[in-house]
Amino acid sequence: MEIQLWREILEPYSLAVDELVTKFTHIQKSLRKQDDYCPIELVTGRVKTIASIVEKCSRKKIPLERMEEEMADIAGVRLICQFVEDCYVVADMIKRREDMTVVEESDYIAEPKSSGYRSYHMKVRYTVQMVDGPKTLNAEIQIRTLGMNCWSTIEHSLQYKYRGNIPEELKDRLQVVADEMINTDRELSEIRDEITAAREQRFEEERIVNDILLTIQNLYRFASHREAVRIQEEFFRIYEEKDIEKLRHFATELDIIAEGYRAQTLV
Repeated sequence: MEIQLWREILEPYSLAVDELVTKFTHIQKSLRKQDDYCPIELVTGRVKTIASIVEKCSRKKIPLERMEEEMADIAGVRLICQFVEDCYVVADMIKRREDMTVVEESDYIAEPKSSGYRSYHMKVRYTVQMVDGPKTLNAEIQIRTLGMNCWSTIEHSLQYKYRGNIPEELKDRLQVVADEMINTDRELSEIRDEITAAREQRFEEERIVNDILLTIQNLYRFASHREAVRIQEEFFRIYEEKDIEKLRHFATELDIIAEGYRAQTLV
């Protein structure tokens, strides 16, 4: 096949990768800008090289003229997450999108390959607008944690070095590392639960403090100045203790006081 023809074939795949990377990066930035939790830590993409395509076609017995129909990963996007749970959140996010259609899923996280490889694969159909009209093509989206990606990168390098014939000793060591990665991801998920709980408490504390300050501001209008100052000083004393239960109790007591002056915060 002529080089020029290869370029024409791969051009829409390059455009698809650029667009998909841009879209997922936009999601990542938007969530972070909203100060919301973002399950996507890193976005990367690539178009398979001509050499890799030829090698895979040879290995999988795929005729070159059928490669676009039978190869899902000519265009590839990788989404890296912090936690295992995030991988499934991102997968659900992709299923809800209207600009791509999921046609196949492979959950190698729940059921790792025999080598120890773990990742969540989604084959999607995606349409790009070329000069001569729309073209719908296959693309593969891989979703994995940082640990899974590290393991996969090392394993891929070894496959390349040994031309697919990794020595048994190295295979065994890779399997041990894969098992340790599973335990690491499990531990990180437990830590994530603590992070989530702390985050929710922080949001609650911010809401309570905001309501208290608005109510005290209203008290300056309806109560005596001395009373408002006394309540404000009491609030700052409790706030310095960083005790959410005391803040809740103070907010409840403040609502009772404010009701007497009709100075409750309007929500």
